[in-house]
Amino acid sequence: MEKISNLLEDKPVVIFSTTSCCMSHTIKSLISGYGANPTVYELDEMSNGSEVERALAELGCNPTVPAVFIGQQLIGGAHQLMSLQVRNQLGSLLRRAGAIWI
Repeated sequence: MEKISNLLEDKPVVIFSTTSCCMSHTIKSLISGYGANPTVYELDEMSNGSEVERALAELGCNPTVPAVFIGQQLIGGAHQLMSLQVRNQLGSLLRRAGAIWI
């Protein structure tokens, strides 16, 4: 968890992704569409990407990407983010985390 915690520090939105994952692209687009500027870690481009992926799996991320943290809290993957969007709760979550202001 320490590996993940260090990557989340002082960032309102963090997305763990891989460059070839279409769902990761969708989630990045969804969050960016709110005007947020998420920090994105592409695991397949990181030297310790496999270690980070194992840490995400230990946290319960299955599949491991996309994995979204808002306000340093694990929100989940694509299914959880889309559920928040459908219930009109994603915007308020982003506002509370300081990722967007309006």
